[in-house]
Amino acid sequence: MRPTPLFACALLAAIAAPAAAQPTTAGECHAIADATQRLACYDRATGRAEAAPAARPAEPTAALQAAATPSAPPAAPPASLLDESWALTPESDRYALKFYNSNYLLFGRYSSSVNNAPFSPVFDAAGIPDQQLNSTEAKFQISGKLRLWATDDRRWGLWAAYTQQSNWQVYNGDVSRPFRETNYMPELFASYNPELAWGDWRWPVVTLGLNHQSNGRSDPLSRSWNRVFAQFGVENGNLALYLKLWSRISESAEKDDNPDITDYYGHGQIDAIYRWRGHSFTGSLRGNVGTGKGAVQAGWFSPPFLGTLRGYVQVFSGYGESMIDYNWRQTTIGIGIALSDGL
Repeated sequence: MRPTPLFACALLAAIAAPAAAQPTTAGECHAIADATQRLACYDRATGRAEAAPAARPAEPTAALQAAATPSAPPAAPPASLLDESWALTPESDRYALKFYNSNYLLFGRYSSSVNNAPFSPVFDAAGIPDQQLNSTEAKFQISGKLRLWATDDRRWGLWAAYTQQSNWQVYNGDVSRPFRETNYMPELFASYNPELAWGDWRWPVVTLGLNHQSNGRSDPLSRSWNRVFAQFGVENGNLALYLKLWSRISESAEKDDNPDITDYYGHGQIDAIYRWRGHSFTGSLRGNVGTGKGAVQAGWFSPPFLGTLRGYVQVFSGYGESMIDYNWRQTTIGIGIALSDGL
């Protein structure tokens, strides 16, 4: 059946009726039972605009973000050379085991003047010919120190140390590749941290103790002496300096293997270590001002290339590279590897 105009008008009136019948006053809204519809009615009757969506909070500025972000703790200052070497900080191990003198192995060490007759009076009397030594040999040194006791702040400590140096005629098959000389040096000493400074210079360590050095042989091939010593260590950035002074403990004429040893070794020594970009440069000077005899030694340590191993070049000139050569002058140069540079 086709819709008549009357039906269409009735349909339009039914669609429009709800809008026309919507309450227009607050009083009319009060009669609405549904809470949601009643609230909407009140909003329409009072002309309240639909609430705008909540504004998105502004993004914090970079400065505010930086301020709100917890800052990383400041980087610790680089360790002092001597504080690290002597375990001087309060949190360090009370019974610290550290390197002492440098630890190295020279695969080849060349001497400009080989001492073939170190025991010439003895050998001559026995009819033994002079040794035929090679000018090139191997040389190595091991050295360490152990703190036996320390105060809680680590300013005072008691240490034991040991250094051994050997010269080995490893390339001399004609005489069965002997160890030409080995020197042993045990020490016992106390340490103190004065905690003094002058500008960029610091004085963190002084030691006082006893030192015995010998080649471990019996008479008449023995070489040995005993000393009391004091050592002062100062530093400035990557540079560390040691001044060591000693006094020989006297022995009777019958027991003294080398009564004139201080004429060549003197009464003191200055050592310097400078570190730069992984390299270490060392120098040592000792002697007797009165006799004009002594020795100088210089070294270069490369940056580590295999774990803690480093390349090492050593140059020595003067008297007393080893105890058997205490009164023998020579210049030597050696190349090898090292574990420590003396700190």
